[in-house]
This record gives sequence, C-alpha cells and structure tokens, in this order.
Amino acid sequence: MGFEVTILRETRDLLIAESRYMRKNPTEAEAVLWRQLREKQLKGHKFRRQHIIGLYIVDFYCPTKKLIIEIDGPIHQKQIQYDLDREEVLVTAGYQIIRFTNNEVLLNPSNVVERILMCL
Repeated sequence: MGFEVTILRETRDLLIAESRYMRKNPTEAEAVLWRQLREKQLKGHKFRRQHIIGLYIVDFYCPTKKLIIEIDGPIHQKQIQYDLDREEVLVTAGYQIIRFTNNEVLLNPSNVVERILMCL
C-alpha cells in the first residue's frame, strides 16, 4: 500500500524525530484543524497528523482514503518548486492531496471541513 522506498536508518530516525516535534508544536492552523479531524469526527475516518510517507512528512493523512491534507503557511512561498515536486511524487504513488492556506483554516474552518468531507 502506498509507495515503498528504501530509507537509511539515520534518515528514518530524523524523519521520526521531526514528525514528533511537529506533532508537539503545531501551528495555530494545524491545531484548529486537528480539533476537527481527531477521534474519527469526519464520517468515522481516522486521520493521522505529521505522518511519514516515504521521505515526506504530511500534515494530515487519512489512510483509508489515501487522502493527504496540507496546510500551507508562509514557508511554502519559499519552497514552491519543492512542494510541486513532492506533490507529483505523492500523486503518482496514488495519494490524493488537498491544500489549504493557514488563513483558510483560521478564518473559515467550516468551509475547510466541508471541502475535506467532499473528498471522503
């Protein structure tokens, strides 16, 4: 399921450490959306946050639907090409990605949830 990639143990350990750090230190927008996604609140689907897929850490992931939810903050303006390349790899591997800006999540969370529900 997903795509398989061989990762050095050291790289995997770094990804795990970064994922744990990001779960403990979410952005405001991530914290707002997580309150909506946790505990199977959306049609009973389980979501994981800061989930590792291959060499990438995605903001939120629903394994039953292979749905990735990304929240783009200011950093994403500086890494546009990286995000495009990453998205191409993940979509080619069969994942669906939906993106929101921090402002979308913070200013209109109900709209964000509705858009996610349409993907489930």
